[in-house]
Amino acid sequence: MLTAVGIARLVERAIPDIACVLRPDVRTALDAAAVRETGGRGRTVLRQLRENALIAEERRIPLCQDTGSVWVLLEVGERDAEGRAVVLPADVFSLVDEAVARAFERAALRKSLVRDAFGDRRNTGDNTPAFCELWLNPARRGAVLHLMLKGGGSDNASRVVMLTPNEGEDGIRRAVLDAVLAKGESACPPLVIGVGVGSTFDKVGGLAKRALLRPVGEASPDSQNAALERQLLEDVNATGLGPGGLGGEVTALAVHVLSAPCHIASLPLAVNIGCNSLRSTSIDLEGP
Repeated sequence: MLTAVGIARLVERAIPDIACVLRPDVRTALDAAAVRETGGRGRTVLRQLRENALIAEERRIPLCQDTGSVWVLLEVGERDAEGRAVVLPADVFSLVDEAVARAFERAALRKSLVRDAFGDRRNTGDNTPAFCELWLNPARRGAVLHLMLKGGGSDNASRVVMLTPNEGEDGIRRAVLDAVLAKGESACPPLVIGVGVGSTFDKVGGLAKRALLRPVGEASPDSQNAALERQLLEDVNATGLGPGGLGGEVTALAVHVLSAPCHIASLPLAVNIGCNSLRSTSIDLEGP
């Protein structure tokens, strides 16, 4: 059985690592971008980002001063690899906040959560609460713990738009491009962009955020989504915002699309922008 203690231990152990060590797929994408970028200032920014990642890992210091809010997503299938039912206790997330507080204190990470968005905006002092979700995925065998540190700058550049069905793919492309042009340069490009299409108003943002978990450059297994990803990446890079928003060819490293069913009268769209220090990990969990 997956236990609250086990989940909390994994969260506490992982947070300092993902705060200080760049995801390997993002590092590889930055290396490729440095070869592809022709703009002088863009090449300089990419060189500095690669150097920053090396220093952060060697010295065990954060990749970015904004060490983010903590997002914990437990993805669970019906059965594990041996065909046994996956069992979850009702309190599976009950110890996560304590684990987050210990990890942020031990690793001396910046604490960025306020007590209430609208009223009491005093700092909570320990970077809690974490934002925990359970994703029941019948296509999954076993369970995976996904953990992300999401900075405020990249989330502030994100948006949800309720399109009408007749707007179709052209509307999706316009909305994604509008989001990038509006605030993309303040989200620390080159970006990784998660795009959610479908579901409902309250669920489409989750689709976009989950899209950021896919390895950078790995195309969607859905051919239609994969084609849209290629087009959106071309659109975004044609803006010329470039690395650091200082001009160049590489505004985004990748665009990942995740789609779902929706109401006949709706076309929900979410754009969740990830910065160049996209910080997450996915941990396969043992069965019973």
